[in-house]
Amino acid sequence: MCCPFHWRQRLLHGVLPGAVDEEEETANSECVNSTNGPGYYCNCTTGYEGDARLAQGIANSHGGTEKSQRRWQQSLLGWPSNEGSNLSDINECDPSNKDKYPCYGVCKNIIGDYECSCHTGYQPSGGGPKKQECSPKFPVAAQLALGMRLFILGFSFLLVIVLLTLMMLQNRKINEYFKKNGGSILQNVDNIVIFSKDEIQKILKNNSEVIGQGGFGKVYKGRLKDNTMVAVKTSIEVTEAQKEDFTNEVIIQSQMIHNNIIKLLGCCLEMVLVYEFAANGSLKDILHGDASRVVPLTLDLRLDIAIEFAGGLRYMRSSISHTIWHGDVKPANILLTDKFSAKISYFGTSKFLTSDKEFTMVVAGSMGYIDLVFYMIGHLTHESDVHSFGVVLLELISRRQTIYGKNCSLIIEFQQVYDQASSGRSLFAKEIAIEEDVLILEEIGRLAMECLKEKIDERPDMKEVVAQLVMLRRSRKLRQENYNISPQQFFEENSTYRGTP
Repeated sequence: MCCPFHWRQRLLHGVLPGAVDEEEETANSECVNSTNGPGYYCNCTTGYEGDARLAQGIANSHGGTEKSQRRWQQSLLGWPSNEGSNLSDINECDPSNKDKYPCYGVCKNIIGDYECSCHTGYQPSGGGPKKQECSPKFPVAAQLALGMRLFILGFSFLLVIVLLTLMMLQNRKINEYFKKNGGSILQNVDNIVIFSKDEIQKILKNNSEVIGQGGFGKVYKGRLKDNTMVAVKTSIEVTEAQKEDFTNEVIIQSQMIHNNIIKLLGCCLEMVLVYEFAANGSLKDILHGDASRVVPLTLDLRLDIAIEFAGGLRYMRSSISHTIWHGDVKPANILLTDKFSAKISYFGTSKFLTSDKEFTMVVAGSMGYIDLVFYMIGHLTHESDVHSFGVVLLELISRRQTIYGKNCSLIIEFQQVYDQASSGRSLFAKEIAIEEDVLILEEIGRLAMECLKEKIDERPDMKEVVAQLVMLRRSRKLRQENYNISPQQFFEENSTYRGTP
């Protein structure tokens, strides 16, 4: 510490120094005249420390060498001896001096003082870094804005990465689903459209109108963009077997173009099929539905339905590149348009028949219609469909289900009446069993019984079935045109129709 120097008369024993002159001040001390007596004061210059009383200029007035003068001063005043300079620079940057010489930045000691500057990226604020903290050169608001932009940019980048990853996973999932549901096969199928799930929802308009339901699922009424009415069939559950049936049905129906086969317009890989719309529903609904849906059917209309249905089966047998076995012929799978034109539908159990694929371990079909030969030994033939068609003929002329009353079998009942009375008149529907049509109904009944023969070789071919039904319709029209000819005479004169290919 630099101690002030004050000469007093009492201390100097009567020797009164004169006033301060410039030579008596050192480079690192400052002296001023005393205001309350003879002598003067000396202090260290700012930034230095030591004993200003040993300054050179103080002893010059007493003569002698500088060393002797210092010794005189020290002995006179009782101060310790110090041969060297007693003044040294203060290191203001020393941590011990931080309270006396504060610096809120980078401290640099210099001779007699110290410099304090802000850290890189900061600037002085208020009284400077010696008095208060520096402030960032980049304002807080700007930092927040930049930080927000960087955050948004980073988040956007992350979001893009996540979305791309999800898209890749979704595309992979769709491709796997596409292949798993037969998409790789169906995309090469001609004459159909593969609809997306969203397109199906637009067609269905939130599944607002159900027009049918079965074990496979529901059938909805829909509308295409061009206002064409369609029927959309969906599946309740999806199994591997159903997927195979779905793909199989699409492939088979895409190859069949016939007026009496329901047209498949497209499909969706969500196990959805889009068909042309049949306004009058199924033959089952017309024959055996609720009283509100029962429609009077004339014999002519029943003959037309039977002929058109048989024509569709004949086409499946011989008019396409592969012979197709329907496998589930029954009234529920015969749809009727607004003009009661028959359309064969549902090909989920249909199979391509080839010489090496006539046997199967899986028996499919509906009890009451399924061929007993096929049921027992799994032998698939076109005649299996002929058998089921014979059952449908019996339902058309009797308007009774295959199992009715208390476990009465329609097939057994007809077999018994034909064996006992050679006539099925007691089983004919009353609304068509008029006298002039009984012979035609008898012929339809006998044709049905031929289709139901146990030995498949004795069953007629569908070409023969169509020919006989057409002959019966002609007979009825000729009679209605007042030709003087009876059905029996017409049959005898046109016997060549039987067995006509």
